[in-house]
Amino acid sequence: MRLEDVEGAPAPVDAPLDARLDARLDARLGARLAELRAERGWSLGELAERSGLSRSTLSRAERAETSPTAAQLNRLCHVYGRTMSRLLGEVEGEAGPEPLLRAAEQPVWEDRASGFVRRSVSPPHPGLRGELVEGRLAAGSDISYDRPPVPGLEQHIWVLEGALDVTAGDVGHHLDAGDCLRLRVWGPTRFRCADERGVRYALAVVLP
Repeated sequence: MRLEDVEGAPAPVDAPLDARLDARLDARLGARLAELRAERGWSLGELAERSGLSRSTLSRAERAETSPTAAQLNRLCHVYGRTMSRLLGEVEGEAGPEPLLRAAEQPVWEDRASGFVRRSVSPPHPGLRGELVEGRLAAGSDISYDRPPVPGLEQHIWVLEGALDVTAGDVGHHLDAGDCLRLRVWGPTRFRCADERGVRYALAVVLP
């Protein structure tokens, strides 16, 4: 993850490098979430009603006192009409729609509470409808999303290593390495690592 220094980042200078990078990303993410709310003229109470998250959770996330979970960030993406890759691309401050994104420059975001690591593989571009993401779930990880960030989102889930259980609505699917599942997402989904060694998968996302 390539991150520049952020003035006022909460991690002390003698903290481990990973902790400093995480703190800086949290600070950038919090600032961007606050900007999006301000652009719409919403109070924390209004955003709480729209997202189903508490005012205290939203306030702490905007002030970078805590990092939102994947499920919480998904709700905010839904409210703001963004995929998670677009939001994280805005947080990283990409200069423009470059066609090539080197591996070392691909934004990585971690939900430390659930053991989920998400890498935005595709070069960000506001005018394109498709994007590619790499996901990693640690053994025992189980993440539920109550809604898609964009209704009708098309997803292709291709397991690269390990095994993954995916539930869309009331339908469950078990995917082993090499298996690929295609979905149009309208309601809740659940991703559960089904391998004691963890799972790594590619996720292709296409806007409707």
